[in-house]
Amino acid sequence: MDWATLLHSSRRLALELLQRGFRKGDFLAASLPMSLEHIFLEFACFHIGVIHAPLDLRLRPPEVLRCLEILKPKGFAFLNPDLAALVKKDFPQVEHLVAQSDLAETIAAGPGAVSPGLDAALTEVSAEIRETDGAQVIFTTGSTGSPKAALLSHRNITAQNFCLGTAFDFRDERILLNLPPSHVGGQAEVLMTALFCGGTAVTLETFDPVKSLEAIQKHRVTMMGQIPAMFQFEWRLSDYGRFDLSSLRKAVYGGQQVSRPFLEQMARMAPLIATGLGLTETAGFCTYTPAASSVDEIMKGIGHDMPLYPMSIRGEIGADGNAGEALPDGETGYICFRGPQTFLGYINDEAATRRAVSADGWLYTGDLGWMDDQGLHFAGRAKWVIKPAGYQIFPGDVESHICSLPDKINGCAVVGAPHRLLSEAIVAFVEKKPGADLTVGELRKHARQLASYMRPLHYVLLEAGQLPLNRVGKSDYVRLSALALQEIEQLRSRGGWDR
Repeated sequence: MDWATLLHSSRRLALELLQRGFRKGDFLAASLPMSLEHIFLEFACFHIGVIHAPLDLRLRPPEVLRCLEILKPKGFAFLNPDLAALVKKDFPQVEHLVAQSDLAETIAAGPGAVSPGLDAALTEVSAEIRETDGAQVIFTTGSTGSPKAALLSHRNITAQNFCLGTAFDFRDERILLNLPPSHVGGQAEVLMTALFCGGTAVTLETFDPVKSLEAIQKHRVTMMGQIPAMFQFEWRLSDYGRFDLSSLRKAVYGGQQVSRPFLEQMARMAPLIATGLGLTETAGFCTYTPAASSVDEIMKGIGHDMPLYPMSIRGEIGADGNAGEALPDGETGYICFRGPQTFLGYINDEAATRRAVSADGWLYTGDLGWMDDQGLHFAGRAKWVIKPAGYQIFPGDVESHICSLPDKINGCAVVGAPHRLLSEAIVAFVEKKPGADLTVGELRKHARQLASYMRPLHYVLLEAGQLPLNRVGKSDYVRLSALALQEIEQLRSRGGWDR
């Protein structure tokens, strides 16, 4: 697909939406893969100010209906006719149900001409769109509660495109796009930054580790960005070594802390590796490791902010709604940002928006960290801080130490659980590498390098691929907390845990 095809096809669809009664500010929800037709549809929405809301294809029907209840969309685009029938039955407020068909069946191939009258009408509608208008809704992953509908403006997305494209130099890159369309990484980060910078996106409709590597080989992909779990799925392939990945120059990961062995494997995959902090509420990346960073440098932090979107470590939001005081370097606090990437708010959830954005404009990411001359250091999610016997423990610190055990561990996640003497204690879920011989005794010995109050009280060993992940491949702390409670009940039944 070239620029002319994107422009022509999206404008034709925009005209169709206008003729169907869609207007600026309406929502169009879509349960579609990352197909070309879906990309044309979302850009059609952008042309006329309709807000595009991609939904996760793995949502169960009740979850889809919950999303529609929040958005109250004018239209719903779908691939699954059974889901469409359910929406028609249970959510009649949706005026238009749009089935995806092959592009050749609906729009004449090639640029073609648009009648002057229709072209003028579309131009007039497009001229009314402002940079601060809503463009896209991305639902959060729900790692700390039910998913919320984050509304991103055109300015949020393009500011992120500018910063990300500059930091990691997207110019003229051929970029693999295998993230889901419902994820900010698939949308603003990879797809739209590639287009913003004049690059090429090599798209897969859904993630598949074999097809991803085949795409790199076939299309000579030069850059890729994934979450850690996706890299792991690819590296675990028994025939990983047969793929020709010699074209790959840059590999970027985000979304979760990783171990040194992980970074070393990345460095073998691509000469340049990078990472940073990325959030739905900031339309994607908001910190960036320097270009050509070494494994040692990336292990030290998750990058620096951009002047366009400054970062600050601050105390809690005050009673007056304003941000807490800025904290000095080296002190752990709330990671905050202020500037053009901050989202417009959560749809129909003003209380959650006020908790996220202070009255004086600082976005509270929900993450804890500290800064020094190496950049930002991630401490963990504020909600998941563990407090055994009054100490404050950041899960990321314990997870990083456990994962530093070489050649044994794929990944791990730690959560807090109620303890009658300590108030709270640490349960560690540890996923072994395939075929690794790992015991709880080894883990306890390894943990002696940690302060006593940071050591897990209980370990759960998991086979490769068993660590619970959420829909975007991050550790599912909600589910892990529930599993930890089950473990504790079993330990208590045997007279353990609370001693």
